[in-house]
Amino acid sequence: MSYREVASKQVLTWAFVAVAARVPVAMAPLALVFLVRERPGGYTLGAVLAAVYVIGEIVGAPVLGMRLDARRARPQLAAGLAAGAVGFAGPGVLPDAHPVVLGAFALLAGAAPAAASGGLRALLTSLVPGHAAAQALSVESMLTSAVWAVSPAAVTGLALGVAPGVPLLLAAALMGASVPGLWLLPEGWQKEARDSGTAQLRVLAAAWPVYVTGAAGLSLLALAELVLPALLEQRGIAVGWSGPLLLGMSAAAGVGAFLYGLRTWPGRLPVRCLLLLCGMSAAVGLVALLPGLPGIAAALAVAGLFQAGVMLTRNLSLREALPPSALAAGYSVMYAAVGAGYAATGTLAGALLRLTAASTAILAGVGLTLVLTAIAWWGEIRGRTHGTDPGRAPAPLPGTAVRRPG
Repeated sequence: MSYREVASKQVLTWAFVAVAARVPVAMAPLALVFLVRERPGGYTLGAVLAAVYVIGEIVGAPVLGMRLDARRARPQLAAGLAAGAVGFAGPGVLPDAHPVVLGAFALLAGAAPAAASGGLRALLTSLVPGHAAAQALSVESMLTSAVWAVSPAAVTGLALGVAPGVPLLLAAALMGASVPGLWLLPEGWQKEARDSGTAQLRVLAAAWPVYVTGAAGLSLLALAELVLPALLEQRGIAVGWSGPLLLGMSAAAGVGAFLYGLRTWPGRLPVRCLLLLCGMSAAVGLVALLPGLPGIAAALAVAGLFQAGVMLTRNLSLREALPPSALAAGYSVMYAAVGAGYAATGTLAGALLRLTAASTAILAGVGLTLVLTAIAWWGEIRGRTHGTDPGRAPAPLPGTAVRRPG
């Protein structure tokens, strides 16, 4: 296996479009907090706006993703990204607007482009040979790690150094710039007719263990991001180390994605994903137990390495489990599932921090992740027993296109 398989002009074009579409997503929650933080009760309002944005993503991803036409997705993707750009521009242009108005813009910014992530991923795997899907998704994971590593620093610098609304205006400009780039890419990723709604729902539902693993993986990321400052305070370490530590985790995830794509790994994809989840859980658990900064940094870096593998194997598992016509919808449902996992764990951790130490809150979150992992493992075994293995393409339903090997 080699990354040369994915080195093409179309993949490079796709990368520019994907980065322009995803940087705003990575910037949004923090940018909304900085936008209103100087108002009375600004941090609370910022948290509410960020939550509204995430709710928009969680609702919009499956609803719009299931409506994407695998043959002619371009107009739908363009409309969603353009509407998302308006959602980002609104608060940037009207930073002093009523909270309800800001909330409406945040909801639009989250919901309208929510299907773009799944659509772009399905489009990427259609641009490369079937056997190079792992390398293509590794490239996507490296880009994602870079985006999430750089975006928080960009938001902080622009909001504090220029003006609070500038990060949102930049997000709007980037998302708007991604729209014309779609016309340099294929219109869709499948030639066959679209499946019926009932058939697609049945196919998507059969892959539910993969969605659970996605929620489990992001619940661990929520723990690392949201509880880390409180943990550092508990350990007597300067809270300012939170940024560098999370940057190191993101960098390790990028390295992990690159290493994963260099070779073919043994074992079935669902089993591999679950083992990687257990490894990531152990690493995040060590973050809660180790007393010093070097140990915490090392544990977070290991968690980042495992995180890349979890993300890649879950996407590859979903690709094996679904026909091409349902891929974008499946990725969109995954997007919603991981957002729900992140939000649920963040809520649990926030509630526990009022009652117990940060280290205990992290360990409780790890316990929740292991429960989700066990549920996914049970679903994977049950699927094999009943012939609906989520790591293997299901039997074709009426009106469902059959995936060719590779």
